[in-house]
Amino acid sequence: MLTKELCPRPGVTLDPSFALGSAGARLRAAGITTAFHGLAFQQRSILGMPIGSPDAVDLSHVLRNPPDTQADHRILHRLDVRCAYGRTTLDDHLARLPPEGGLPVVSYEDHTPGIGQFHDEATMRRWLVLGEGMTEQQAADHVAGLRRDRNLRLDIRDSALAWLGHLTHAGRIRLWGHDLATSAEVNALVAHGGTVAEFPTTLTAARAARERNMLIVAGAPNVIRGRSHTRNVSATELARAGLVDALASDYLPTAMLPAALKLARDGVMTLPRAIALVTAGPAACVGLHDRGSLREGARADLVLADLSSTWPVVHPLCPPAASARVADATES
Repeated sequence: MLTKELCPRPGVTLDPSFALGSAGARLRAAGITTAFHGLAFQQRSILGMPIGSPDAVDLSHVLRNPPDTQADHRILHRLDVRCAYGRTTLDDHLARLPPEGGLPVVSYEDHTPGIGQFHDEATMRRWLVLGEGMTEQQAADHVAGLRRDRNLRLDIRDSALAWLGHLTHAGRIRLWGHDLATSAEVNALVAHGGTVAEFPTTLTAARAARERNMLIVAGAPNVIRGRSHTRNVSATELARAGLVDALASDYLPTAMLPAALKLARDGVMTLPRAIALVTAGPAACVGLHDRGSLREGARADLVLADLSSTWPVVHPLCPPAASARVADATES
């Protein structure tokens, strides 16, 4: 989402502070009061294209000093485990974080064609044709070259995972695994101290995560569409199986509340349980215990929404002071 605010049109890049302010307005309009922006610590995008400026480090400075305080802007650190530059940059970044910010959330990912999200290489080729303007042959050559190049970086991947495991077991980060596809990948995440499976791509991986008492995150746009845009497991199928603890906005914050309502209306779960997927569930995944449910002493972040239409409509609500707390949960 932040990328779209930064670069709303090809060749147009806006000031990062303005972009974050614009993103904050969209978040509030969607009823979101706490947001973890995914910053990619890597040199190339998931499609293997160079990432321009501003990079993750530049954006992290803006996120620590947002133009408004009505939304709590935080960072989800995304590490490409086959990118040596990304690991070095993230290592330096984590060392500079103030201790009072809580445990940093790190999600490691591997978008090598043929595995994970792109287990079907045709998906990446299609994205390159549609999003990068490549011909079918150019896309095929790019994917083949990307796979060859990344297969030479297995030592970098193994070293990065060992490093993340060390940080996790030392209590320095909260570790997530992204796009897990197999039980073996889930077991590897557990071995490295990970506690959250983010966007498992198969029912097998999600079941393995639940068996290992992990929290599971699925995508809200997946629920809205009724299927994965990369032909992986449906988030609704996972929800029906009791294998979702939180929904993520992914690339579309406005999908959060509608996705929860759709799950309730489709009979997948009760409305309170569905709403927990966008409140208490995400708070548990990122380790924020001061929000996510209405209880005495918690942050009083309230959203007023009209659920009478096909899709919910969030109404303006004067935000409470930053220090506001729920005085008496029973009366609230």
